[in-house]
Amino acid sequence: MVSTQESGTFLLPDVGEGLTEAELVTWHVRVGDEIKINDIVCEIETAKSVVELPSPYAGVVQELLVAEGETVEVGTPIIRVGDESDASSNGAPPIEPPSAASGVETSAQVDPPAPVDVPVDVPVDAAADPAEVEQPLTLVGSGPKEAAVSRRPRVLAKPPARALARELGVDLADVVPARADGVITSADLTAAPASPAVPGARAVPAPGAHRATGEREHREPIKGVRKQMGQAMVRSAFTAPHVTEWVTVDVTRTMELLVRLKERPELRDVRVGPMLVLARACILATRRTPIINSVWDEEAQEVVFKHYVNLGIAAATPRGLVVPNIKDADALSLPELAAALDHLVATARDGKTPPPDLSGGTFTITNVGSFGVDSGTPIINPGESAILCFGAIKRKPWIVSDQVVARDVCTLSLSFDHRHIDGAAGSQYLADVAAILEDPATALLF
Repeated sequence: MVSTQESGTFLLPDVGEGLTEAELVTWHVRVGDEIKINDIVCEIETAKSVVELPSPYAGVVQELLVAEGETVEVGTPIIRVGDESDASSNGAPPIEPPSAASGVETSAQVDPPAPVDVPVDVPVDAAADPAEVEQPLTLVGSGPKEAAVSRRPRVLAKPPARALARELGVDLADVVPARADGVITSADLTAAPASPAVPGARAVPAPGAHRATGEREHREPIKGVRKQMGQAMVRSAFTAPHVTEWVTVDVTRTMELLVRLKERPELRDVRVGPMLVLARACILATRRTPIINSVWDEEAQEVVFKHYVNLGIAAATPRGLVVPNIKDADALSLPELAAALDHLVATARDGKTPPPDLSGGTFTITNVGSFGVDSGTPIINPGESAILCFGAIKRKPWIVSDQVVARDVCTLSLSFDHRHIDGAAGSQYLADVAAILEDPATALLF
């Protein structure tokens, strides 16, 4: 073990608010790689999100001290970086240790070729989302004093795809991407063959394979984001007495408004959808019912009213449910709110939401309509007092001026903390949100 006093030893930092441990998900460097300050060296999963760690040192990677998939405490040494003389002091480049589960020894019976540094050109579409780069190394040579390192082509894949690859036991270098920019997606992995050579991989059988093999159940560890989600939901459900109210709304005028908004030059570069109008409606409705944007402080025996709206959007990710929030959403214009929603969703799907964006929320929207679900009874996000569930928008028969006509209809449900939000306040808030969706011009009254 390398001394923690050594200047080139990087200790696992607290990247959140008092986090005590994290799982090392993926290394982005290998032993022998030359790195600069702020180069991304690895991804870690905390109880809140997946976070990239930049290096505080420049030099050559001497040693990786933690294996992928290992959970370590904050302050644990994870990587040692030094200068090139340190790497060659024993007459050979350092050899990366195997993962904690492998225990593989490297040997060969042939004379080693000269070290080869193969340049790799990676096609990247400038308009595409950036993806992480992985550069695994292979050993070439006959012994520890003569081993040379050769690089395999870089692999482009985002964190969700990398996580799925580890679970399926797929070597990303063997996967042929369908996308023109060379980025490997989760869809590419479902057809890829499993590779037992991936360190820490856990084979996940295809649908129906459990019956074929006789396996009737399997287990997955509860950790990271999923563990935090479970603890938060239990704490909320058994602390705040939930009340849920429902309303079904004709949102035809909102859908017509969206068509016009998409033609506005200020909104051409962002996604304009029903969620944008709903988010705006939720923000405006808090002006008439500010207690919705408050929180019960049990210790102080006070209700804390927030004079700002940090709007949370519940997002399902491969690692579990996260609720990033848009800070001071009430101060944003409609184009700014649209851009913030786009960024929030894209970052959450890529597993890159920074911990500060996952704390401090004051009100949350959860969109079950994206799954075709009409509505639900959501659990309040801890630290808040209300959450609105947005159901699917469907074409349904509706009575307008005593005539049955086809209209765009959806159902909203609002769960709120009944300790300090009574039925009248909850009903008023939900009715105001529904009124804006039914007739967006109503927003002028707030």
